[in-house]
Amino acid sequence: MRMIVLLLFLFLIFPHISHASVMELYDEQNDSWLIDLKPYIFEMDEALLNWNDIEDLTKYMQKQVYQKPENAYIAKNGEIVKEKPGLALDVNQFHTLINEFYYSGADNRRLHVPKQKIPARVNEELLKEIKEKELNRFTTRFRKGNIERTRNIELAADAINNTVIFPGEHFSFNEVVGERTRERGYLPAPVIVKGEFSEDIGGGICQVSSTLFNAVDLQGIEITERYAHSREVPYVPKGRDATVSWWGPDFAFRNKFNQPVLIQARTIGGEMTVAIYTSNDATLFQAKKP
Repeated sequence: MRMIVLLLFLFLIFPHISHASVMELYDEQNDSWLIDLKPYIFEMDEALLNWNDIEDLTKYMQKQVYQKPENAYIAKNGEIVKEKPGLALDVNQFHTLINEFYYSGADNRRLHVPKQKIPARVNEELLKEIKEKELNRFTTRFRKGNIERTRNIELAADAINNTVIFPGEHFSFNEVVGERTRERGYLPAPVIVKGEFSEDIGGGICQVSSTLFNAVDLQGIEITERYAHSREVPYVPKGRDATVSWWGPDFAFRNKFNQPVLIQARTIGGEMTVAIYTSNDATLFQAKKP
């Protein structure tokens, strides 16, 4: 009885295998993890593998192996930087290898973890094609001597730069730029709150969203969400602004072309410019006849 109680106690304390303890071997030369299968064998029946634990191991390995793909992008000098594929665990092959390796009776029960490439969403060829035709561009100006506001504008412009919106796809400024925090480099600068000037982290990014709005406000782009400031702003004509804030107003639109649309955003000196591009073959979606 005491033995049963002790086993239950140990099971509660150590319900899962420590994957880190069985994955200490990494083959740097072949860029491969090595897995020891011994901890995944049922102690009461060595002819069986414990697939519940192996499923846990699989989830752990997915996190270890995963590398996010990097899209191709256009550098500041105008050259296209080639995409880089990502990596993911080949789950089916991983499980197949475990079965084959274990049931083959091999004494050495260590195996290389199989990987598969994840293609980048935007590759070099696509960028070359959708950079052919400029649809529109818009420029606004700011005082570069205001270091905090300039910094915020630069960060937000960099965030939307090289964004590709595929046909029918929806763009959200807040989703693309992300939360404006000190940790991400944003600084306190003047903002408009309920018609009054105040200071908050990320002040100035509304100039980026407003510049973007004026650049994409054209045939083929459907504006789905836009809000005006509670008072006029000096960097765009009256009624041509688009205010944004985290947990608040967003600026959003949808691509109605049959080809992807590319956003290029630049800050040079005291100017911020957004240019919109697509392919020479781009046309508007045709409504289906009833």
